[in-house]
Amino acid sequence: MATIHLQISPLLPEAAQSSFVVEAGDPFVHEILRGQTVRIVDLEGNQAVDTLFYNAHDYSDRYSAQDTIREQGNIYLTTGTRLISTEGNVLLTITADTCGRHDTLGGACAQESNMVRYALEKRHMHACRQSFLRGIQHWKRGLEKRDITSNINFFMNVPVTPDGGLTFEDGVSEAGKYVELRAGMDVLMVISNCPQLNNPCNAYNPTPVQILVWDEHVR
Repeated sequence: MATIHLQISPLLPEAAQSSFVVEAGDPFVHEILRGQTVRIVDLEGNQAVDTLFYNAHDYSDRYSAQDTIREQGNIYLTTGTRLISTEGNVLLTITADTCGRHDTLGGACAQESNMVRYALEKRHMHACRQSFLRGIQHWKRGLEKRDITSNINFFMNVPVTPDGGLTFEDGVSEAGKYVELRAGMDVLMVISNCPQLNNPCNAYNPTPVQILVWDEHVR
């Protein structure tokens, strides 16, 4: 069983430099400067938050699930996890986590996967890849469709079966749970607040999340 490292943050929401609410199914794109801390809050519980991270000055240097898993020897993310980039850089470190573990294997839902996994008539349903595309199109600063690669699913519960398969189960998060990350370099964060209605990752009821950002000097 994966080790869980719960850690409460000393940072106060009222001291945050910025605060945003991302509605279910919406994208969110924001630069996190080196030394800043970003908190993702699961406002109502059991909500999956698909997230991509990039070196803000070189988008080809981006979050690598393989390197992150290898370096920490754990397929789940929690307090202390360093998110490693394709070039071996530390993008961010998880400094606080009241949920306990986060998925880095399940990937992002797509209209095609909705059709294959569930039913042909599910193809029309909105999915995270479409949210990512909307986000980078709005950003208009060099990201393209091919830059949407392996993502993290914060708060999502994707157990690995004994034969190496993946399953989607009820989430392990509750209302108000959060994960907090400190940037080791200037980072671009791209979020799809998952709209999935076909599996229990969002309790079949996608809900909003909150994003808080603190400057480096705030402790």
